[in-house]
Amino acid sequence: MRLSVATNFDRELVEQCRDYPVTELFGKLRTDAVGGGRAPYQLAKVSRRQLAEHVRDCRDAGFAFNYLLNASCMGNREITRKGQEEINRLLDWISDIGVTAVTVASPFMLQLIKARQPHLKVRISVFGGVDRVRKAQMWEELGADCIVLDSILVNRELETLRQIRKAVNCDLELMANNNCLTGCAMSPMHMNALAHAGQSWHANKGFFIDWCFLKCTEMKMRDPVHYLRSEWIRPEDLQIYEELGYDLFKIAERDIPTEMMMTRVRAYAGRRYDGNLLDLVQAYGFQGIRADHAYYRRGLGWLLRFIIRPGLANPLRMLPLKRLAELRGMTRPLEGPAPVVIDNRALDGFMERFRSASCIGVNCEDCRWCHEFAAKAVKIDDANRAEAVAAYEELFASLNGGSMWSYLQERKNETGADGNQAPCVELKECGHGRQR
Repeated sequence: MRLSVATNFDRELVEQCRDYPVTELFGKLRTDAVGGGRAPYQLAKVSRRQLAEHVRDCRDAGFAFNYLLNASCMGNREITRKGQEEINRLLDWISDIGVTAVTVASPFMLQLIKARQPHLKVRISVFGGVDRVRKAQMWEELGADCIVLDSILVNRELETLRQIRKAVNCDLELMANNNCLTGCAMSPMHMNALAHAGQSWHANKGFFIDWCFLKCTEMKMRDPVHYLRSEWIRPEDLQIYEELGYDLFKIAERDIPTEMMMTRVRAYAGRRYDGNLLDLVQAYGFQGIRADHAYYRRGLGWLLRFIIRPGLANPLRMLPLKRLAELRGMTRPLEGPAPVVIDNRALDGFMERFRSASCIGVNCEDCRWCHEFAAKAVKIDDANRAEAVAAYEELFASLNGGSMWSYLQERKNETGADGNQAPCVELKECGHGRQR
């Protein structure tokens, strides 16, 4: 087993990883000329000097460092004179500080790097969309040293994984603990939005509302089966993939404390976890590491800095985000038990169906395999669910072009003055000429 582990740039993480089959850590600056797969507010603030020191710490501990250049879209800037000058300067710096590998999502970037920094190993991101034999072969022919397969499309398609492994000679990696929806229709929009959020030259300067993530979370709160219609691989099921010829697994996420990351590393290295599966696969709302190595939570100042941007968006439309941030524990610690629990032990046997059957072309409502396991394994606090769903409705109504006032008025009309459901809501023209 080999593990590629997301770094939070804490030296203690490097030290603790020594005892496990970790071969590399991966990360990047908040913003750079290329961008990546996370928005700046999702990453710890780290300077170039600090990143260089971290790369040195990794090298001293025997780990490689993989710098992420995996933006799915660069707005064609990469083929301009100015864009290539910026990329060249970034690549020179990456090489100078001792980075040994980079991850890309663009065939052009793959070949550019091979031509200008041939000593760098180039890995293909999940954003490269590799989900079949011919795609994997094409990336290998273009010069890829390793391919991270598209987890939302192949992690449950075991026969496809078998055929891809047989068809190429380059290294292959599987994302183990993301929790995106399998076959998600929002994926192309999401990866492009994230890419632009982290590009230093982009006009929005890091401003980003993660609508796709918010919509995904709302869907899960409304219907718990979505927690299992996901891409994660349980630690107990790694052996299934190892039997297919896969031994390199990627462990996320870059915005969690060292203690939490080591819980994940230990679980996957030990191939077992007794507890809430969301401990391993869910992102959390932490900001970064202080000088004393303690993580701190994002507060109201973080929200104001990254979300309230009057020049780009109406601040009133952003206010519901504060309520959601509090419900998710992003701006203050959650109290009491976790609002959502997936009993990992109740998922024993879940992968048996996928050993012999595909999900492609299958109607989930006809199969109902995930529904049956969700009924046993997923527990959601009803009060938290109701409050969260109401908050999501308010946010989406605001972002979709209405106002909070019109949304609240609609809610009043729907329930009636006495709190009971009203028979209908009259359509009216709002001030912007739209019906509501």
